[in-house]
Amino acid sequence: MARKSKSNLSELYLEENKDQIYENALAEIQSFELPLGTTLRSVYDDQPNAHQKFMEKLDACIRNHDREIEKMCNFHHQGFVDAITELLKVRADAEKLKVQVTDTNRRLQDAGKEVIAQTEEIIRCRVQQRNITTVVEKLQLCLPVLEMYSKLKEQMSVKRYYSALKTMEQLENLYLPRVSQYRFCQIMIENLPKLREEIKEISMSDLKDFLESIRKHSDRIGETAMKQAQQQKTFSTAFQKQNSVNYGRNMHFGRNRILEPKNEITLKRTFEDEDEHEEEVLTAQDLVDFSPVYRCLHIYSVLGDGEIFENYYRKQRRKQARLVLQPQSSMHETVEGYRRYFSQIVGFFVVEDHILHVTQGLVTRTYTDELWNMALSKIIAVLRTHSSYCNDPDLVLELKNLIVVFADTLQGYGFPVNRLFDLLFEIRDQYNETLLKKWSGLFRDIFEADNYSPIPVANEEEYRIVISKFPFQDPELDKQSFPKKLPMSQSVPQIYMQVKEFIYASLKFSESLHRSSTEIDDMLRKSTNLLLTRTLSSCLQNLIKKPHIGLTELVQIIINTTHLEQACKYLEDFISNITNISQLTVHTARLYGLSTFKDARHAAEGEIYTKLNQKIDEFIQIADYDWTMSESDGRASGYLMDLINFLRSTFQVFTHLPHNNNDHAAMSGKVAQTACMSACQHLSMSLMQMLLDSELKQISMGAIQQFNLDVIQCEFPPFTHGMESSSVQEQVTSSPQCSLLSTHNSSLQVGMPEAEEPRSCFSLKRHHVLVWRPWLYLPPLPSGRSG
Repeated sequence: MARKSKSNLSELYLEENKDQIYENALAEIQSFELPLGTTLRSVYDDQPNAHQKFMEKLDACIRNHDREIEKMCNFHHQGFVDAITELLKVRADAEKLKVQVTDTNRRLQDAGKEVIAQTEEIIRCRVQQRNITTVVEKLQLCLPVLEMYSKLKEQMSVKRYYSALKTMEQLENLYLPRVSQYRFCQIMIENLPKLREEIKEISMSDLKDFLESIRKHSDRIGETAMKQAQQQKTFSTAFQKQNSVNYGRNMHFGRNRILEPKNEITLKRTFEDEDEHEEEVLTAQDLVDFSPVYRCLHIYSVLGDGEIFENYYRKQRRKQARLVLQPQSSMHETVEGYRRYFSQIVGFFVVEDHILHVTQGLVTRTYTDELWNMALSKIIAVLRTHSSYCNDPDLVLELKNLIVVFADTLQGYGFPVNRLFDLLFEIRDQYNETLLKKWSGLFRDIFEADNYSPIPVANEEEYRIVISKFPFQDPELDKQSFPKKLPMSQSVPQIYMQVKEFIYASLKFSESLHRSSTEIDDMLRKSTNLLLTRTLSSCLQNLIKKPHIGLTELVQIIINTTHLEQACKYLEDFISNITNISQLTVHTARLYGLSTFKDARHAAEGEIYTKLNQKIDEFIQIADYDWTMSESDGRASGYLMDLINFLRSTFQVFTHLPHNNNDHAAMSGKVAQTACMSACQHLSMSLMQMLLDSELKQISMGAIQQFNLDVIQCEFPPFTHGMESSSVQEQVTSSPQCSLLSTHNSSLQVGMPEAEEPRSCFSLKRHHVLVWRPWLYLPPLPSGRSG
């Protein structure tokens, strides 16, 4: 029973539980808040026939709702009927009211039309007022933009590009952002980059015109700068000289006030001259307008392209530098070519220096130094090449002056120029070579024009003129009365003056080289040594070798070289005076003119001996002996007498050799002695060869007697007749070999030993003649047989 009751209870519990589930499902369906699918699925998933029970429950619920609706309708039906009745009562009144309202509305509409029109007008006016206010406000924002844009256009038209860029910057940063919503502002914004590019192009075009302008005007700029530097140097030199003069006068006179006004006037004139030059000479800024480069630099800096502009400017200037440094092929022909070349270079670097100091960063000192070093190497190479073509010393000297002015000008602008002064020393060697060539021609002209005879002086004035040109001193000659003759020929003072002119010309090149007086003195001595030992020596050697120079001229050349040798010490003093260097200073170079003139004298002496022998050979060639003659003529042959007369006149020439002191007397006597000995030996050998001629087949006794008479004639002493110089005559007669002056021919006999008495060569020849037999016909003598 208990178990049965428990099962009943459980079934009852399940039934109640199912009913509760169905009620919950219905409640959920009525709520319309949860999805129906889930609810319906929970009903159908419980049991297979659960939907029937659920439908039953649903139908029961519907019937309950219907009953409740019916109850509610029954409860309110009477009220509904009463309401309908009342509505029907007020229907007529409602119609009347509707008519009245319609009429009132019509009359109200008629009456409000004017008000509506006025209201609409007021509204329209207020809208217009609001629009006008808005327009005014917007115009107040737009007008500054338009004004700035108009200002920009005006600045562009008058080429104020830098200001135009500033205006554009203000437009972009300040004005346009306020009105950026308007279309015209967009157009402006689109046009501004185009305007910037236009400004860049225009400024770049102006820069190109500027570069072309300075390229054309660089020579004028350089010429102006070089003139100013030269004037400043001249003025400084004059001022220093004036100060030194004033200092010397003040030291001597104790500040003499009388001299001060004159000094002040001199300085005042100097300053006035300098002021006049400054007024006449234009500056680089006057010749070239630098505003394009400033403007372009500012424009590119504002646009942020400053580095691009700097690179472009430097690149173009480097190209122009290469063009400027390229010389003309004919530059070496005239000084104007060099001047224009230097002016262009100076103008180029003056412009660069100006740009360096007035701009920041466009040109740097490093850039200019690099450019100058490149240019300096090119300049030195060009000058080395073109100066080597110069053969005119005046042109080389002018070139040196131009280089000095060129170097001083650029040094004033801070450029190092030491290499240019080193180059000048190279050009100085070339200048000396051109001077040597020029003076070689002058020496040749002097020697060609000389008459090689002593200088005649008719009076004291002529004598002083000669002495003023050449340092000649001869106490014995001074005692003689006028007219008289100086021993040297006209070429001696001319040569001496030309040597001094050469020293002056060499000194001109040494000026302004920033060298000490000792160095200049040393350079002058070296160049003078070259003139004496090479140029003058060569001219003398060539002169001596010329065929038209006779014995008289050679003797005069010996005299001339003797006096020139004596004058070398005066040239030493002359160089010391013009360089203000004492003779006591130890020099690295001395004048070596002594050896030059000694060599020339030795060459002249050798030429004298050679010409004497040649002349003797000419006389011997005209000798016509009849080797088969029966008896002699009883006198010497005619050719031999002519030869003796020629030798007598020739030896008289030696009396003109200088013999005013012991050294010159010994020298003149030596020349005469050597000449006489050489002539006698050559004549003796010629006569010997005549006897030993292989073609001579036979000799008659008469021919031997005639030949013996000729040899005896050669032994007579008539050659010293007329020699005015006793020293020369003594030197000649004292020579045991000079057979022409021997008087011992009568004591010479066949077979006499040579040690017993000096034998002349002619006596020996006569000895060979006397030992022959007149009737003996001789065969040809073998070659190599001696007398």
